[in-house]
Amino acid sequence: MRWFYKTLPTEDIASLSKSTGVSSVMAELLMRSGLTQAEKAGTFLNPTLAGLSDPFEVPRLSDAAQRLVVAIAKKQKVIVLGDYDVDGVTSTALLVTVLRNFGLSPTFVVPRRAEDGYGLSRSAIDRALEKGKPDLFIALDCGTNSHEEVAYLYELGMDVIVVDHHRSKEKPLAQGILINPHIHEDISGNDIAWRNLCTAGLVFKLMHGLLKHLREIQHPIALTYKLRDQLDLVAMGTVADLVPLTGENRIMASNGLRIMTQTQRPGLRALMEVAGLKPGQEIMPMDISYRLGPRINASGRLADAALSVELMVSEDTRFCYETARQLDTFNRERQDIERQMTEQAEKIIENHFIENHGIVLFEEGWHPGVVGIVAGRVTRKYNRPCVVLGNEGDLAKGSGRSIEGVNLVEVLGKCSDHLESWGGHPMAVGVSLKKTKVQAFRALFTEAVMASSGSDIAEQRIDISAWVSVNQIKESLMDELETLHPFGQGNPEPVFGIRGIILKQRPDVFKELHFRFSLPDATGKKIQGVAWKMAKKIPPTDEPIDLAVGLHWNHFNGRKNLQVEMLDWRHSD
Repeated sequence: MRWFYKTLPTEDIASLSKSTGVSSVMAELLMRSGLTQAEKAGTFLNPTLAGLSDPFEVPRLSDAAQRLVVAIAKKQKVIVLGDYDVDGVTSTALLVTVLRNFGLSPTFVVPRRAEDGYGLSRSAIDRALEKGKPDLFIALDCGTNSHEEVAYLYELGMDVIVVDHHRSKEKPLAQGILINPHIHEDISGNDIAWRNLCTAGLVFKLMHGLLKHLREIQHPIALTYKLRDQLDLVAMGTVADLVPLTGENRIMASNGLRIMTQTQRPGLRALMEVAGLKPGQEIMPMDISYRLGPRINASGRLADAALSVELMVSEDTRFCYETARQLDTFNRERQDIERQMTEQAEKIIENHFIENHGIVLFEEGWHPGVVGIVAGRVTRKYNRPCVVLGNEGDLAKGSGRSIEGVNLVEVLGKCSDHLESWGGHPMAVGVSLKKTKVQAFRALFTEAVMASSGSDIAEQRIDISAWVSVNQIKESLMDELETLHPFGQGNPEPVFGIRGIILKQRPDVFKELHFRFSLPDATGKKIQGVAWKMAKKIPPTDEPIDLAVGLHWNHFNGRKNLQVEMLDWRHSD
């Protein structure tokens, strides 16, 4: 693993430290995030809801909000179709919850992977219309390129709203009201507030716009309605969908995580309990990524994701706990399937594709509902973009995951001639292609990744955010780091370098995979440390080494202790 550290001007660090009142270590972290001015740094460290932009800046959002005002005034029938991942589930639950509060009774449907495939498919639409034709049909987290399907809905006499954030090179919808920030590339600038919102964030903006329109006409419920209470759903969708945790995503996720800690939503409380999260426990992005999100996804991967939506909107405590336990069972089943598939995938890579810059894997027996998780695991282990495909009739269908610096949307754009359908965002995509084209797609994919990334993509690197001494690792620094949360895509957790550490005792290996160690500070007090899955790379004792570490609080038995997590070590120069 290669270590990188880019030196910043000490006078600039000192200046920012003085103007913001933070330590020099914190000032260096802010500068590395591009926050070189005190005002911008202050806004970043204090992500309040007041920092959200006017929802009507989002193109077509006002039109969609006005259409919902009409639906509420006339008590029209509304059907919501949302995707089966966490973003789709939370978007659907958010929209249904708010509309119910304004007197509507929207029904919802979620595509079934095996029967309907992805998105706004004809079979999913027909299933949604089984109980009657609505006045308004709303598609969430899908539908940007569903020309035939939207035309079909209009032929049946209903209006259509599509809220989506997936990118595509195809021509966007000609009919209906489409809210998608990525089809307005003519509005330049990557710093536009709404550009990188996931669908849950866009639905929140739409609900904000709805409230503004309703308040203009003095709607009694709108005048007192607290939309911020729905940010727990937005936080889950935002973190799980790998969108950058900067700008408005940061504001929504940060506030939403705090609301999750004290959430009164019965379904979320039940899900948190079965996932091992205690009431009042601070919720972190990792809890969504590794505990809550997988359980929500499990129903869509192995059964029907509508179950997860029911869980999020239900007020029936008994139903919520029964459903949460059911999702937990699905998740355990998913883990078993995933474990077997991952082992197979790693063997294939080691035997055939270890030199490939981009990896494409396909096996007839692989479950199409789990391929995205396997793609993520393979991508992290081999530090290369990966597409994993499962069997779907004549098609190979699956998901891709990427690494920092490689935009999968651009990569797939160069391979589109081989694909039947594709879409997504830079870090995660869905694809389908004829099985006969897998080999040709594999060759073109790795070629496109190489052109995008350069020749050294497979060599993992670690970027040191700041060098610190052991004496600087204390509660005051941890308090400052808290203000950088939530960490995630676009706002990575800082990695600290520590020089010249001499371990006096051999690290203690546990579970044959990990080891514990301790660092003495100037006062003689020991700071406890852990290294996950590094038992085969134990550092030496009694000789100077440099450490690359993360800093965390370890919560155990009601106590909170500072813990160093070793990510890598090297011999000191």
